[in-house]
Amino acid sequence: MARKTTVLGRAKLQKKLDRLPKVAKTMIRDAMAEQADDIVRMMKSLVPVDNGDLRDSIGWTWGRNVPKGATVVAAVKQSLGGDLTITVYAGNEKAYYARWIEFGTVKMKAQPYFYVSWRANQKNAKRKIRKATRNAAKRVAKGG
Repeated sequence: MARKTTVLGRAKLQKKLDRLPKVAKTMIRDAMAEQADDIVRMMKSLVPVDNGDLRDSIGWTWGRNVPKGATVVAAVKQSLGGDLTITVYAGNEKAYYARWIEFGTVKMKAQPYFYVSWRANQKNAKRKIRKATRNAAKRVAKGG
């Protein structure tokens, strides 16, 4: 004996589900940018400063387009869309020695500044991005 079931409020639910990706993408994008700023801030505070070129070359960008000569620290990608990729980098054509400072050379002791910053902030960044995803779902569920 087959039973027929009707979902009450199906149209309203579908409308909320359709909004979820847009709201989630916006909230996740904001959380990712905030965390990238934190990582860059820490890197700049730890990097040894001679003339400031290396410190000034540290940054992040959406996507994978980094300055020529830069060393990529990390690329974080979210599955909601191709434009949710952040790349953190250090160095450029002027500050080509970013890698040498981080890892050292035969004549120079290593002075780590970027991988330590990434590792120190990695768990917190993932946690805040997950929180942004949950908050987006809650916001859409409330109708906001």
